[in-house]
Amino acid sequence: MRPLVPLLGLLLCAAPAPGAGVLESLLLDATVADGFLVAVGERGLIKRSFDGGHTWDVVEAPVSRTLCAVSFANSRTGWAAGHGAIILRTTDGGQSWEHQFTGEDTESPFLDIIALPGGKVIAVGAFGAYYVSRDAGSTWEQEWILDEDAHLNRITRAADGTLWLAGEFGALLRSTDEGENWETLSTGEEGSLYGVLPLTNGDLLAYGLRGRIYRSTDNGKTWTSIDTPGTGLLMTGIELAAARTVIVAGQSRTWWISRDSGKTFAAASNDTPAIAEILQTPNGRLLTFGEDGVQQAP
Repeated sequence: MRPLVPLLGLLLCAAPAPGAGVLESLLLDATVADGFLVAVGERGLIKRSFDGGHTWDVVEAPVSRTLCAVSFANSRTGWAAGHGAIILRTTDGGQSWEHQFTGEDTESPFLDIIALPGGKVIAVGAFGAYYVSRDAGSTWEQEWILDEDAHLNRITRAADGTLWLAGEFGALLRSTDEGENWETLSTGEEGSLYGVLPLTNGDLLAYGLRGRIYRSTDNGKTWTSIDTPGTGLLMTGIELAAARTVIVAGQSRTWWISRDSGKTFAAASNDTPAIAEILQTPNGRLLTFGEDGVQQAP
């Protein structure tokens, strides 16, 4: 079996130091759900915050598998997914969770999950794993959207409803009908892509291995390679409310900022830990989630 995606290997090797508290536990994803925050990570860790990330409560989970992704449809209903091809669901705002579904291949972890309008949920993962529910998770169907078994790393929904899916071997797909059909695109990159970041000006940024960033100004039809200040693995990106400011991060000591909507990037910090997600809270705080748990952004 091919090794799993580099991020999971990178972060899962960074076990907490003896005696480390909850805040130092490995976290792999986080989301804002109607004003409160939910984060997930190693060994079934689920946490919630109701004060913008200042304090966190640990929620009991029905599994001890590492959770890689979390997404909410509304203030009460959400899903988490991860290793063992498991999917959990909550219907009370994350206060309690149930083990709702297990994929056919338990050796292929789910790496991302997204809740869409109308009760639709999509989970993607290793070796081309792609599952869809159209009834809020009551039933799931496996579909194949690639000819090869490339890992599907991250699925993102743009403001206009377009879905973007990034994966191994430069896999890049677009859907304009909530995932019913997918169109294969290409940046020209042969290495893994770990995400697509839609910007408010309509541009797109795709990022991944070896510090690679690609920019499109025509909805993904063509892409331009962007010069970057390093070769660190890029796992996540965010556009801030500040005009034209974009941050990308991933491997430790990789924290790059653009102040021109992704046309150029500069290294802004050399001492960040490995980061899997960046989140801006409703009150404007910028938080990172990764090998050091949740932290205030540098």
